[in-house]
Amino acid sequence: MNAEVVNPLIGEAELRSLLGDDARGGGVLLLDVRWSLEHGLEREDYLAGHLPGARLVDLDTDLSAPAGDGGRHPVPSAEAFQSAMRRHGAGNTTPVVVYDAATGTVAARAWWVLRYFGQPDVRLLDGGYAAWVEAGAPVETGPPAEVDGAGDFVAVPGGMPVLSAEDAGALARDGVLVDCRPAPRYRGEEEPRDPVAGHIPGAVNAPTSENLAESGLFRPPDELRERFAHVAGRDVGVYCGSGVTAPHTVLALASLGIPGALFPGSWSEWVRDPSRPVATGDEPTAG
Repeated sequence: MNAEVVNPLIGEAELRSLLGDDARGGGVLLLDVRWSLEHGLEREDYLAGHLPGARLVDLDTDLSAPAGDGGRHPVPSAEAFQSAMRRHGAGNTTPVVVYDAATGTVAARAWWVLRYFGQPDVRLLDGGYAAWVEAGAPVETGPPAEVDGAGDFVAVPGGMPVLSAEDAGALARDGVLVDCRPAPRYRGEEEPRDPVAGHIPGAVNAPTSENLAESGLFRPPDELRERFAHVAGRDVGVYCGSGVTAPHTVLALASLGIPGALFPGSWSEWVRDPSRPVATGDEPTAG
């Protein structure tokens, strides 16, 4: 069943128009979500240049709870997320645009968490900071300006569908469960982050990176529809290593009007219980 199609993406030109000539207008909250597995929060990159007025958001502290039974990047509590968003000046009626360095694979996590906690108007800058700079759009350097007064964001969970580990295992049998990790990790040939290699039995592989065209932007809708033709009319869930990059595929599906449920703990939660089954090798692939 298709949901109403509301494009969760925004291009550089549309964002510049929305913000106005000084790139600060329009009452839009910009969130910079640059982060990497190697370095964590890319604070130095932010200080060296960011969209004017953007607030620096930390994946590990603002968008995740501490690692534990829920995996390496559990969804934060409503209280913690509400506090973080208020600190950045967010409100429930404030339009938000999130971005990362380029691919959107980290910023999509911010998009998903905001949507999950009740923010209806969130979009991801397609191509991220790289596309913004390439277009010659204005940037600023240094730390963010102080926010005048705290935001009034109220975090209410439940705005996006989620899967428990048990739900994910069942969906792999009865619907479509998409594993968004690179193929070698899916097949169990390598596992750089978690103690067990492989995938949830019955899951199909559709690497997050293949949501993007060679330009680094999201594939056009017709190509995404072809890529995800196998999920049409079926219940679909998505997981990755720890719930960071899978939202990128949830977003791609949402751009087509297809609701996708996220298994937030993903593989890092699945393998914490040694009684859960693990498959290796290839199963039918997606896309």
